[in-house]
Amino acid sequence: MDQKCVVRRSRPIYPTIEVETSLSAEGWTVVAGLDEAGRGPWAGPVYAAAVILPEEPEKLAALSSVRDSKTLSAGQRARCFATIVENTRAFGVGAGTVDEIDKLGIVPATRLAMQRALAALDIRPEALILDAIRLPDVPLPQRAFPRADSTCLSVAAAGVVAKVSRDRWMVEVAEVEYPGYGFAQHKGYGTRMHAAALDRIGVCPIHRRSFRPIATRVT
Repeated sequence: MDQKCVVRRSRPIYPTIEVETSLSAEGWTVVAGLDEAGRGPWAGPVYAAAVILPEEPEKLAALSSVRDSKTLSAGQRARCFATIVENTRAFGVGAGTVDEIDKLGIVPATRLAMQRALAALDIRPEALILDAIRLPDVPLPQRAFPRADSTCLSVAAAGVVAKVSRDRWMVEVAEVEYPGYGFAQHKGYGTRMHAAALDRIGVCPIHRRSFRPIATRVT
């Protein structure tokens, strides 16, 4: 008797407010989610954002389309960004510069970006949720775990804000200061287009010289 092969498809993961709610139940009523964008590119700063979710049910419902930024198209991210800006209780954006990345390393520069995002908030948070990276210099309760940007709504929203903010910066730089590299297309990531431009034009001031593909091209 032939046996049919049954393929079980995993359900998509949608971010929820479960972690935010648990922190609130512990007494931390103002919770900020943090995430970064741009740790891997060969060029440009690393960005981070902090988001405090709204208290109003209708505004929280408006954020139901927010997902991990990596699963969204550029158009979807732009629409989510506008929704987040309009409906969240507060959000802040920060960046770690290329010089800081080269001098300190990408993880310390990412932490600086996150601390600057926190400082940009209009409301001081009482606790933090982060995607894997902790902030040892910030004296607040913190929950950091892998894939928080997929499962936790405030972190997913922060990821969208960080990604859109960084992408817009890279597009502006491409148009105004460093044409020819294709930054508007690849946003500084290590694509064939980017590598070909480096071989043709050379390294520019916003390239991360501590990253091997750039270091090998610096004379």
